[in-house]
Amino acid sequence: MAVPSPLLLAQSILAGLFVGSFYALLGLGVSLSWRFLRIINLAHFGLISLSAYLSYQLLSTIQINPLFALVALVPLFFLVGMGMQALFMRFSVGEFASVLVTFGLMIVIEALIQGVWTADFRRLETPYSTASFTIGPVYVPLVEAAVFVVTIVVTISTWAWLRFTYMGKALRASADNPNIAAAFAIDGRRLGVLLGGMGTASGAAAGVVVALITTLSPAQVAAWIGVVLATVILGGLGNPLGLLAAGIAIGVVEALTTAFTAPTWAPLVSFTLLILMLVLRPERL
Repeated sequence: MAVPSPLLLAQSILAGLFVGSFYALLGLGVSLSWRFLRIINLAHFGLISLSAYLSYQLLSTIQINPLFALVALVPLFFLVGMGMQALFMRFSVGEFASVLVTFGLMIVIEALIQGVWTADFRRLETPYSTASFTIGPVYVPLVEAAVFVVTIVVTISTWAWLRFTYMGKALRASADNPNIAAAFAIDGRRLGVLLGGMGTASGAAAGVVVALITTLSPAQVAAWIGVVLATVILGGLGNPLGLLAAGIAIGVVEALTTAFTAPTWAPLVSFTLLILMLVLRPERL
């Protein structure tokens, strides 16, 4: 096994930071939904893909700034998420049933995307796609760096909201003991619908990022389900800072594995870490 150069190691670690933060952004809505709503929302990945395609359509045909795509899509998906969660509550969809229901929704969304945009690969070309800067000899893509910063801001803000605001405290109380929370006039259903909207809105933001940094295909986001779920579980359900740390750890280890061995070994990293955590600390799930 050849030892990579210091420059390749530095570039690999930087790439791992960016990829890991991307995993965290993809998994934020899933983590919150799983912890506080007891819904394992696989449809979240389909909605991310739908947001990516809608972003592609907006940015390629109207030539608007990506920030305007966020402004347009985040409120729309927030309403979609609220509606989905209201239906889950209306029909008392439990944790196990949610896997089956949301997996079916994901397949429906994927079929819808394929029907509208076909199965052809699509790539969004913007002035930001190739923009970069350097830090010493290290090459830093502008879009990936922006995603890294945005993910840190979003995860820290979400953690602070859950920990310090009245609504966040009420949500945690309702998730831990809904009966006692209800005795203190906390409306768990309303909070649940609100959180459902927030989780889906984070998926809309992730979809814009997917459109900017990857080549699109209808089944693409589904390929990330495994690594994102591993990141969510490793980080701790409902723990945005843990999610970010787990995502970065997985991303960096994957990048270093690729640098030292071959890219085919990288997917083993997240699941190896997940298995070790479940064996050594099963109480975290």
